Amino acid sequence: MLDAHVDSTRTERRPWTEADDPMPALYLGHGAPPLVDDELWTSQLASWADGLPRPRSILIVSAHWESAPLTLGATADAAPLTYDFYGFPQRYYEMTYPSPGAPQIANRVRALMSDTEPVAERPDYGLDHGAFVPLMVMYPAADVPVLQISMPSLDPGRLFELGRRLAPLREEGVLIVGSGFLTHGLPFLRDWRPDAPPPGWSVDFDEWTKEALAQGDVDGLMAFRDRAPGMPYAHPTVEHFAPLFVTLGAAGDPEVPPGTAIEGYFMGLAKRSFQVA
Repeated sequence: MLDAHVDSTRTERRPWTEADDPMPALYLGHGAPPLVDDELWTSQLASWADGLPRPRSILIVSAHWESAPLTLGATADAAPLTYDFYGFPQRYYEMTYPSPGAPQIANRVRALMSDTEPVAERPDYGLDHGAFVPLMVMYPAADVPVLQISMPSLDPGRLFELGRRLAPLREEGVLIVGSGFLTHGLPFLRDWRPDAPPPGWSVDFDEWTKEALAQGDVDGLMAFRDRAPGMPYAHPTVEHFAPLFVTLGAAGDPEVPPGTAIEGYFMGLAKRSFQVA
């Protein structure tokens, strides 16, 4: 583990049981490794997790792993992490997150895919920073089994359908997480301070997405490349918005407005995060 603003002594959460409603599906902004040093953001993520039942397992899709066909990551206990970042202090490369593997969930994912959809395996692919950084904050004891799967496409429709196929796992106590960032126009940032004022394109895209989510306008969201203000600056590449569609697909009713858990900006980028029931 990394000693930061991560409290591993928080009160034990009530575990999910079959008598509960299905676990929600989340879309969250994961941030770079220094997220664990940001006191406000870590407190927001921790409070969010504290308000949920403790899941039996976590299934996570990260912006940082696009691979076709659908690919299952490491299922071994305490699998090594994938340090898919560079230019940070050495201590961030010494992070550990020895979570239990989730081979049973891997088997369930295979079973939920159609016969025409191949499923590959990468047993050497440990959790990347889009997965382990937020989980270190939300579940610091690393005692919940975790499986990371790839995004087989960046097409919103295909990712939404993937989420629909995965949705039954929520009724088995699995927390489904899409990990990205609501705006990610890194090439267009001029001020890299954590409290930098957000550029207009970041605010415009964030507000547009907030309204579309509130209206349950999934079709509009899928057309974000053409309809959303702030494009293409908000997402010069779209992999950080794409996990949102897995989350919406996994919703019981994608037209029901999600519950916003976190909003605001970090380095001017929108960190809006939400859950769907």
